[in-house]
Amino acid sequence: MTPVVYVIDDDQAIRESLQSLLRSVGHEVQAHASARDFLAAPRRDAPGCLVLDVRLPGQSGLEFQRALAQLGLPLPIVFITGHGDVPMSVAAMKAGAIEFLTKPFRDQDLLDAVHRGIALSEARRDDLAALAVLQARYATLTQREREIMTMVAAGQLNKQVAAELNLSEITVKVHRAQAMAKMQARSLPELVRMVDRLSAG
Repeated sequence: MTPVVYVIDDDQAIRESLQSLLRSVGHEVQAHASARDFLAAPRRDAPGCLVLDVRLPGQSGLEFQRALAQLGLPLPIVFITGHGDVPMSVAAMKAGAIEFLTKPFRDQDLLDAVHRGIALSEARRDDLAALAVLQARYATLTQREREIMTMVAAGQLNKQVAAELNLSEITVKVHRAQAMAKMQARSLPELVRMVDRLSAG
């Protein structure tokens, strides 16, 4: 799936320069003059990275970074600015930006940051896809299997689970085996990792 690099900068010359640079190394690029234009435009369901100017008309880049997080659009962001200062860059990085470049910057520095952003986006998408698979498997468990799986993953022994749920140890073993089979866990440590991932969301 071809990644997309989004560029938001109100300076047309800079937009065109960035488009030319990014396309020269094979990236698909969508450029916008404002955050509003970006939100109004259709976006492909693909890995991506956002090159974002800090100073934008209407809404600053830092404000837009927060808005994207609230909208559930966790695009890795590379900030660019002609007016950068240390507090601004610290705020951007704390909020999850992967780079903060002050104009004029080296082309290679931007390309390196964009490549890191795309790799991060691809990893996030893979992680979400894996989580969706786990959630689908979890949905096939009975309530009792979920209870027992959670208790076993927390380190409780079969006999402890049996005592707490007022079941026989044999019954616990059967439910535990069914839960592991449905979750496709090959070992207890793997089941523990699955439960941790599900609880983390």
